[in-house]
Amino acid sequence: MAVFLDVSGKPWARHGPRHDRRVVAAGDARQQRVRLSYGTALASTALVYALLHHLGSLPRGLGDAPRHTRWVDWLDLLTPYLVLTPAAVTVRVARVGEHTWWVLALGAVAYASGHGIHLAANSISNTASTPTAHLWDEVVGHLLWYAGVALIVAALARTTVGRPRPRGPWPHTLALAVGLTWATNTLGGEGTAAPGVILALAAAGFGWQRRTGLPIVLAVAGTVATVVLAVAIVAARS
Repeated sequence: MAVFLDVSGKPWARHGPRHDRRVVAAGDARQQRVRLSYGTALASTALVYALLHHLGSLPRGLGDAPRHTRWVDWLDLLTPYLVLTPAAVTVRVARVGEHTWWVLALGAVAYASGHGIHLAANSISNTASTPTAHLWDEVVGHLLWYAGVALIVAALARTTVGRPRPRGPWPHTLALAVGLTWATNTLGGEGTAAPGVILALAAAGFGWQRRTGLPIVLAVAGTVATVVLAVAIVAARS
């Protein structure tokens, strides 16, 4: 092992090939952990989004709750927190720039606000349906909600660029679930189906242009959503 003097005059050792291999191996292991953390966070975001945004499908809203509400209304209060937490972890682990954080933050505010407006107005409509409740629920709440989701997806899409194409069926299965969820949700609002198609096409195009890597999952989700929305729109007009 050779000994050298650094600029301060203190001796330091130049390690041999064995040490270099250990350093490289440690770096590879660290990168593997980061990839695992990123993949887990992104998959968790997709899974939670797909599951929780179908709570309305639960039978009778899980039954009556206090003050003329339903138990599913109270459960739905947690939805924005449970979706946004893994989304933020995904962006954090990806180590992206400040611009992506701003997009995520704007999306989070719009998503949480819109979902909250929808939840409150929808819960009121279950007992006393009025035009005002309908406006805040089906129009304002849904538009804000979906605009927020679109911004969150845009932020997450930026983190997928440059990452390898996923292996196995599960990433594509989650992408399929996300696409179906986007389609069924946008069909639930008033005047949101057409914007939903446009945004789904944008996601599909983004993913297809980068289909050799991880963005292929966006192509899958966007394509599924586009097909479902297009069929529903055509069926509604026929």
